[in-house]
Amino acid sequence: MTAPARTAFVFAGGSSLGAVQVGMLKALLANGWTTDFVVGSSVGAINAAYFASDPTPAGVARLEAVWRSVRRTDIFPVTRLRGLFALVARRGYLVHADGLAALLEAQLPVRQLEQTRVPCHIIATDLLEGTEVVLSSGAAIEALLASAAIPGVFPPVRIGHRYLVDGGVANHTPISAAIELGAQRIVVLPTGYSCTLAEPPRNAIGVALHGLNLLIARHLVNAVRHYRQLVEIVVVPPLCPLNVSPYDFNNALKLIDRAQQTTEDWLRHGGEQIDGVPHEMPLHSHRDVP
Repeated sequence: MTAPARTAFVFAGGSSLGAVQVGMLKALLANGWTTDFVVGSSVGAINAAYFASDPTPAGVARLEAVWRSVRRTDIFPVTRLRGLFALVARRGYLVHADGLAALLEAQLPVRQLEQTRVPCHIIATDLLEGTEVVLSSGAAIEALLASAAIPGVFPPVRIGHRYLVDGGVANHTPISAAIELGAQRIVVLPTGYSCTLAEPPRNAIGVALHGLNLLIARHLVNAVRHYRQLVEIVVVPPLCPLNVSPYDFNNALKLIDRAQQTTEDWLRHGGEQIDGVPHEMPLHSHRDVP
């Protein structure tokens, strides 16, 4: 008898749009989908670690409760004065990660990555070398802060001799890392991007997050088309159209519920693909242009 393919759930980054991954997980688990291990980058690393700690509907429900309660000021406690001070002081970042650290400290079910119920691999980037770093053991909160440390927004995190920042810098959606870790079947949970915004976000962090999400989406399309020749890759379709900024944490409830419904529909009926990629993924815009 042939052994089942070793499956990995791969969680992409996307700041507040990471809420859609909760809806995806609710639908996938309700339909019997399971995974042998998880890989995550940036906010996807946080979702991956929570899920790996309790990969059950009850565990996802607890993750959903976290997303429903979090607010932007919990993650980005920015004022104009603090932003100005950061520029004047030349400290290299706009926001301390204290808020995110406190949230993880209060909510994350495990303290060490090796304590998760399914193996969890966190992707970060070596700031000085630009290389990908895979964190599979050690302090969980420290690893997640490193993976989510958007350069210029949050400070780098020192782990050992390395200064680490957002995993999306080196590997936006870590499909290649999942393959190197032994995955034969990869289920990608993308966050999508804001394809209906009529104008750019009105602050520096919002612009940075939106630009990073566009970069993630572009590289995800290219990675899926490249690596699907080596392993089976299934991409859960992201939300489209989407008019929520990745800086906006007030719409988690809507994003979760909508993602659950669209994923349920996709599981029942399938969806249009272009070279193995859901049609919602390639870069596009729904805004009206005169």
